[in-house]
Formats: sequence, structure tokens, C-alpha cells
Amino acid sequence: MQDGGLQSMSREEGGSFPNRPCTVCLVGSYQYITKVDKGLHQRAKPKVEPTSPFPTKPPLINNDEVQSVQQVPTIAPYPSNLHEDEDHMPDKTAMEKVAEEKTTLQDDGKDKQWKQVNVQLSDLPGIYAKLSKIKLTALVATTATAGFAMAPVPFDLGCFLLTTVGTGLASCAANSINQFFEVPFDSNMNRTKNRPLVRGQISPLHAVSFAFACSVPGIAILAFGVNPLTGALGAFNIFLYTCCYTPMKRLSILNTWIGSVVGAIPPIMGWTAATGSISAGALLLGGILYSWQFPHFNALSWNLREDYSRGGYRMMSVTHPALCKRVAFRHCIGLIGLSMLCSVFDVTTWTFPLISLPINLYISYLGYRFYRDSSRSSARKLFFCSLWHLPMLLLLMLTCKKSLGGSERMVHHKVQTEMEV
Repeated sequence: MQDGGLQSMSREEGGSFPNRPCTVCLVGSYQYITKVDKGLHQRAKPKVEPTSPFPTKPPLINNDEVQSVQQVPTIAPYPSNLHEDEDHMPDKTAMEKVAEEKTTLQDDGKDKQWKQVNVQLSDLPGIYAKLSKIKLTALVATTATAGFAMAPVPFDLGCFLLTTVGTGLASCAANSINQFFEVPFDSNMNRTKNRPLVRGQISPLHAVSFAFACSVPGIAILAFGVNPLTGALGAFNIFLYTCCYTPMKRLSILNTWIGSVVGAIPPIMGWTAATGSISAGALLLGGILYSWQFPHFNALSWNLREDYSRGGYRMMSVTHPALCKRVAFRHCIGLIGLSMLCSVFDVTTWTFPLISLPINLYISYLGYRFYRDSSRSSARKLFFCSLWHLPMLLLLMLTCKKSLGGSERMVHHKVQTEMEV
């Protein structure tokens, strides 16, 4: 019999050829399989037949002929009993590896989920500073003090300090609420992914409590310590920043104009804190802050377009790049006109438009370069110029403040009388 016949018969019988001495009967022949010299060989042996009237068939192979049979590799049976020793399972190692990898992936997923980090008490001042955007708050307080100093009334130190503290607390509250709403979006931006709420340094309830602790005293100081008009402006600015500007950032490019109005209110608050009323000088100061923010923010957002796009914010630099450049350049030119109007409405002397012209021309030139080149370099130069341009412009305005001479006392007395009434 050939090897193919042996293998065919073995498959039909459902058996195998193990690596141990054995004897297998071949159906339809008179041959047996025996192990000889540590190998499988085939030897022809006659099989004892019962007595029969029919003649016996002759053997197909000579008795003396021995043929080698190819050894079949042993296949370990799969355990049918669940309580069988697990070491005999052929796929145990692979299954264990899959289970370990699945556990590792689950652990990594848990590590990536948001969780609060334990923070020491000494770390809270730094966290509060980030939560309130301390640099932006300082700029807001500075513009409010500039508006107070530019008012045509005698300087009152107590009212000045209350205005500064109240405006700063209101700004801290607005910035904290802004970060509370924008946690899912800040986590997608490189510029904001390290903010305290995104990193889990404090809980959302803690952030809201901090905002509440800043807003209530801040508005109370402005309303009762300064005057109700300034307190109303402070409360309106918090509402405008948190409930209008913050959600508008993901809906329309109008968010930039609303944000500029938010930035224009602090100098008006400083003016109203000193005078108790809104006049042409207050509106001019607010107009300067309003126009200044377009070259400042548009240049900043130009180099952060990828970040804002990942965060889902609809900024001019992302959706309307040509408009972004035009608006920035347009408001750079507008700063020159507003500086001239300050002398027209007797807020400053006529020297202010002249001495402020060089810095206004310079920022207008950088605005034109940004409009023409549309490069990262031109946007960066315009942004850094805006950082020193505003403090310099306010300082020049303060030095050119128009002196009212003997009428200052009369104006101050009139204002105090109106406030008492």
C-alpha cells in the first residue's frame, strides 16, 4: 500500500499516527503497521482467517519486504474539559498577551480621562492667577485707571483705588467664567491646553465659586463705593463677555466686534468713576481702545489659525482671512483720526495729535505690511507693536491732558452735587 493510501485511511478512520509503538489494522488488506528500529515501517503479515469455502486471496506484498512509512507529526488534542491543566493549551500564551494588551489599553484610556489633581494650598495663588488671566486683568485695570486719570476733575486717591480694585475683580470673574465654559474647546488648543480647568488642577465648582467670590465684591465696590453707573457698567461688561462674546466665538466672526466693545468699556468706567457721567471724553477713550484691539487681536489670531480651527472657534483669521487683514489695517488708520478728535473735544491739547503721530504712523505701516504680505512675520511684528503702542499712547494722552485751571473745582462741585441728588 502507498503512503497516500495510509494517510487516506487514517483520515477516514479519524485516527492519527502517534510517536509511540503501535499496531494499526488496514481495512481491506492483510497488512499491519509496526514500529521497527525507532521508525515506522510496514511489514506484510498474513492475517488468520476463519475457515471459509471461498479461496483465500494472495498477499499483495511479499512477507520479507519492508517499506518505510513517513512519520506524521503528533498533534496535541484540544482539551475538552474546562478543568484540564491550562499548561497543555496550545494558545495560552497568545490569549494571555491579548488579555494583557486589552487591559493596558483600558488603563491608558482611564489615564487620558479628565480627573482632578490634588493641589497644595501654596499652589492656589498661581492657579487663581491663571484662571483670572492675570495679564489681561492687569491691562483692563490699567485702561480703567487711564480713563479715571483723564477725567477733567481733581484726582481722588480713595475713589481711584476702589475703581481699580473693583474693575480688577470684575475682570477676574469674567475670565474665570469664560474658562469654565470653554474647557472642552481649550483642551484641543496648544495655547490653552495647560489652563487649570483643562488640567484638572481645580474642579469646575471651585472655579465657579472663585468667579462668584470675585464678581459680587467687585460689583459691590463699584456700585456702592464709587457710583451706581460704574457698577452697572461693570456688571454689563461681565454679562457681555461671558454670555455674548464667549458663545459667539463658535457661531460667528461677530465675536471680534463684541469682544472689542468689552475691551472699550473699562476706560469708560474709569471716566464715569471720576465724573459720574458719560461724556465725549469717555467715548473717545473707549473708541481708542475699541480700534486698538483689532490690529492687536487680528495679528495674534493670524498665527494661531490652526489652533483656533482645532478648537472650533470662528475667527476672521480662520474663515475670512482677507477681511481679517483689511479690518486690522483700517483700524490702525482709525487711531490717527481718534487721536485728532481728542484735541477737538478738549480732552487733550493740540500737541497730542502731533506727538502721537509717529507711533500711530508706525503701527499703520505695520498694519499695511500685514495687509500686503499676509505672513507670519508681519503679523508677529504688528502684534508686538500693539503691546507697547497702547501704553505709550495713553501716557502721551495723559501728559497732554488739557488743564481746566480754575474751572476744575467748579466742575467737581457740580459733579458731587449731582451724585448727592
